[in-house]
Amino acid sequence: MTMPEIRNILDKAVAGRRLTFEEGVALFDCKDLSALGRAADEFSRRMHPEPYRTYNIDRNINYTNVCAAVCDFCAFYRKSTDRDAYVLPREELYKKIEETIALGGDQALLQGGNHPTLKLEWYEDLLRDLKKRYPKFNLHAFSAPEIWHFHKLNKLPLREVLQRLKDAGMGSLPGGGGEILVDRVRKAITVNKCLTDEWLEVHRVWHQLGGRSTCTMMFGHVETLSERIESLERLRRLQDETGGFTAFICWTFQPNNTALSHIPPTGAFEYLRTQAIARLYLDNISNIQSSWVTQGLKVGQLALFFGANDMGSLMIEENVVASAGTVHYLTLDQIKNAIREAGYVPRQRNVFYQCVDEECAV
Repeated sequence: MTMPEIRNILDKAVAGRRLTFEEGVALFDCKDLSALGRAADEFSRRMHPEPYRTYNIDRNINYTNVCAAVCDFCAFYRKSTDRDAYVLPREELYKKIEETIALGGDQALLQGGNHPTLKLEWYEDLLRDLKKRYPKFNLHAFSAPEIWHFHKLNKLPLREVLQRLKDAGMGSLPGGGGEILVDRVRKAITVNKCLTDEWLEVHRVWHQLGGRSTCTMMFGHVETLSERIESLERLRRLQDETGGFTAFICWTFQPNNTALSHIPPTGAFEYLRTQAIARLYLDNISNIQSSWVTQGLKVGQLALFFGANDMGSLMIEENVVASAGTVHYLTLDQIKNAIREAGYVPRQRNVFYQCVDEECAV
């Protein structure tokens, strides 16, 4: 596609008109990264004219590393018979949450694996216990693959599983396990894990129960460019249906220490290009989060000019990406300064993208 044709597509998106699947794919023909960035930035500023950009304070707590699924892209999971397999004791969870609260955090992302023996009652008891101890602390808990696994392992209807978890204290649903929402890709890189329609159904039912969730995309492995758009299209359709997604986060596959280590790592150009296209395509998802965890400070900051309106979390703890050898850690001051240097006021928000600092209270 010629550059004038691509500019017409960019102008269409900036004007607020929905892109077609073919137009989304065509944007990957654009070699002018700055043009994509300008369009995504204009789109983001139109959707978020406020003078601030947000961040969150939380931590990822991997309550177990035991998983019955086999994901070629994951360096974190273990089988239950492995010597370094674990399920964290409650006292360790309490300590991690209390450390998070002391640093000004208001939630934890509780995520593990498809544990082969833990029953739904174990998860309900965990949630009730944590919610009783920390009633104002949000439990951004599990993932669609985990919940689909609970549904299958316990032989219970999906809606019942989600309702019981919600009643026990689950506050929101992370977008983990999305990868690429195309079955060809999912079957190529994972075994014993939910497929596309199942991932979407978990979020659909959660939204129908009044819950909110995030959605994600991990790219730069075995997918094609058109399959990236196919994945975005499925998210956009579900958002049209339910309106339950608060934010979209994309990041690049980290190949080190995985079964796909032969795949060259995807660089900053591809990350920024894909995020910009996602911002233009996902016209019904309000928030786009930067992935400084995989990209580092400078590219994570640059993402604020490529469609992101949020710098993500301080992320006091992160284990899954770190297992693949990618370790970027930022202090709270670094996150705030990155936002200021981009020309915005930094504001702390919660998982629902409500500002929680006094200056930005709504």
